[in-house]
Amino acid sequence: MCELLGMSANVPTDICFSFAGFLQRGGGTGPHRDGWGIAFYEEGGYREFRDPHPSVDSPIARMILDYPIKSQMVISHIRQANVGQVTLANTHPFTRELWGRQWCYAHNGQLADWQTLPLPYYRPVGSTDSEHAACFLLGEIRRAFPEPPSRCEDLWRHLHAQCERLRGLGVFNLLLSDGVHLYAYCSTKLAHITRRAPFGQASLTDFEMSVDFQQHTTDADVVSVIATDPLTDNEQWQRLLPGQLVVFREGELVASLGGELPLSQEEQGQAESGAVDRTATATATARRKPDWLASDLSC
Repeated sequence: MCELLGMSANVPTDICFSFAGFLQRGGGTGPHRDGWGIAFYEEGGYREFRDPHPSVDSPIARMILDYPIKSQMVISHIRQANVGQVTLANTHPFTRELWGRQWCYAHNGQLADWQTLPLPYYRPVGSTDSEHAACFLLGEIRRAFPEPPSRCEDLWRHLHAQCERLRGLGVFNLLLSDGVHLYAYCSTKLAHITRRAPFGQASLTDFEMSVDFQQHTTDADVVSVIATDPLTDNEQWQRLLPGQLVVFREGELVASLGGELPLSQEEQGQAESGAVDRTATATATARRKPDWLASDLSC
């Protein structure tokens, strides 16, 4: 499967530290050798780099490490191909325009029967299930909201419902952004961390590198990082739950919808003994993490 990396910050921030560890998973510490990409939102603009070659050996990836781009929103992806050839057209992230904004999409997973998803507005350029799902998802947002909704909550609930629909087709871990919000949806595996004052030291898991964030930040800085697996080995990352959608804005977690809570030890014992059907307990009885949403946020 592929791997995802995202960042949301309240000040322009470079992602070089996290990216240095992440790119090692593209053919170094991980098997994801079938291309990589990264997108930056900067001062109302959008910059993107994509490469169908392994990130660990990519001169473009090294250039990004040597040229720290300051951004408040970043999405990156390294690919292990399962649908579609290894080509530039099939390399994430994928981008489409909606409401005069560039929407950036990256997906980890594999979907069944994805060709049946309707595409009334957007068409894929490549041949992957991921890009087809991206066109479907953005098309569903556009159909429901021809203009930006007055309430963010309406958009977030609609997005969560569509992500749940796509999860019904297989594994669907998602990073999505319009340059204002960063959305992360978990089907099987995603983790996040929010760094704020007092900042400390962090050490990468996949690369011999450490940084003392206190030397590079102010007390007002807030930076959240989302990844398929934690990128550091001395910090406390928080795992998302299956079915959970989280929303970040300027580094802060502003909404959480859905998420299937794990069974208690008592319920696990009942399920193992056959007294309780595990699927029914976990889903039909709505063992869901309570939703919470920030108020007074424009979309």
